[in-house]
Amino acid sequence: MHSIFFSTIMITMKKYYLAIDIGASSGRHIIGWLEEGRIISSEIYRFVNSIENINGHLTWNMAKIFQEVLNGLKIAFKKYGNIESMAIDTWGVDYVLMKEHQQVLPVYAYRDNRTEDAIKRVHNIIPFDILYGRTGIQFQPFNTIYQLFWDKLNGRLEGVTSILMIPEYLNYLLTGKIIKEYTNATTTGLIHTRTKSFDGFILNKLGFNEKLFVDPQLSGAFVGNLTDEISKKVKGQTKVILCNSHDTASAVFGIDMPDNGPYISSGTWSLLGMKQDIAHTDAKSRTDNFSNEGNANRTFRYQKNIMGMWIVNQTIKELKQNITVEDFVKLAEGSSYHSVIDINNNDFLSPKNMIETIHKNMINNKHSVTEDIGNIASCIFHSIAASYKESLEQLEYNIKKKFDTLYIFGGGAKNRYLNKLTEKYTGKKVIALPIEASAIGNLKSQIMAGEKNEPIQ
Repeated sequence: MHSIFFSTIMITMKKYYLAIDIGASSGRHIIGWLEEGRIISSEIYRFVNSIENINGHLTWNMAKIFQEVLNGLKIAFKKYGNIESMAIDTWGVDYVLMKEHQQVLPVYAYRDNRTEDAIKRVHNIIPFDILYGRTGIQFQPFNTIYQLFWDKLNGRLEGVTSILMIPEYLNYLLTGKIIKEYTNATTTGLIHTRTKSFDGFILNKLGFNEKLFVDPQLSGAFVGNLTDEISKKVKGQTKVILCNSHDTASAVFGIDMPDNGPYISSGTWSLLGMKQDIAHTDAKSRTDNFSNEGNANRTFRYQKNIMGMWIVNQTIKELKQNITVEDFVKLAEGSSYHSVIDINNNDFLSPKNMIETIHKNMINNKHSVTEDIGNIASCIFHSIAASYKESLEQLEYNIKKKFDTLYIFGGGAKNRYLNKLTEKYTGKKVIALPIEASAIGNLKSQIMAGEKNEPIQ
């Protein structure tokens, strides 16, 4: 059970809120309520989420994910009875194509490597410097814009009536209502930084149907009540609310950073950045591959994607030795092999064999190749910390400001060894917040929406 101070709202009676926070490797249902100005939270359900390989493509099993959403909802109603509201946040970029009420299968996962030709074609139509100047979104081969153009090239957009980001799709299944949300919409690479709406110029140039891209709404918007069918299944009724539905946006919203310092959201990915009122779309930001993703109240998260715990988890999985993350960390601590590789190389996005890819990059960086597990673990953690240093230096240079502290939240914040290395490499004081930051931000959005008529301090 966790608590976090919440000073902006006064409340006279206890109300329960449900945050459903789904990442690329796991999902969780967390109940929250206010006590003396603090959000108290309790995890009531957790499930494994994973990409499935279907016919050589990496996909999401949305039926399974939705069933897990329902499983947790049943538990929430059974344990707490009345739930004031619920909201869902997930990873960004991925989406579900709909033809009326039917999804178009498969639902591809962002790590699927089908977009290479689509990227070239998009950039032939709109050069990347033009795209970046309009959207401020860093280049990633999995950006929604490239995935959608691949769909267009392969006829998958014919007859499509809706394009729903993952949280929007889950909300639709729960309520029958379609509402687009701002922070997740910005991860498409199709939202203009100035208008905060889908960019008609980009949509027209790429031949996308503008009717599929309605203006997104901000967190706090009411989506709908559970349908009668869903209500019967979960044995309860509640309101579905929009939170900042991109999980990192939700996490940044949920964390109190008094000095507005830089942060690392540490999970499957590490996202290093800071909150900004304006988008930085200059050439240096573009070259350094910084993104300007949507934040609460239509502000921005000036950040970049860095390799996170994906490389750790995949390496452990390949070892097949029943090694935990804690074991892996201890082995790294006992190693004197401190060589660094470029873990942000695209080789690591979705390799067939992670350890072989690590060895390949050791050779490319003129390091001795090691089979020792502790040495491999040490190399990984030193490389992650080194990439934090490089990205933080770029951020400080680009916004012309230096910082003394670095906030780390998310699952990776529990890794004391990596936090220690991060302090060593960056020279910053690391403030680790090992809490479910995305869920806290999700709950905070709901509480602010639910109590908007209450006195505000």
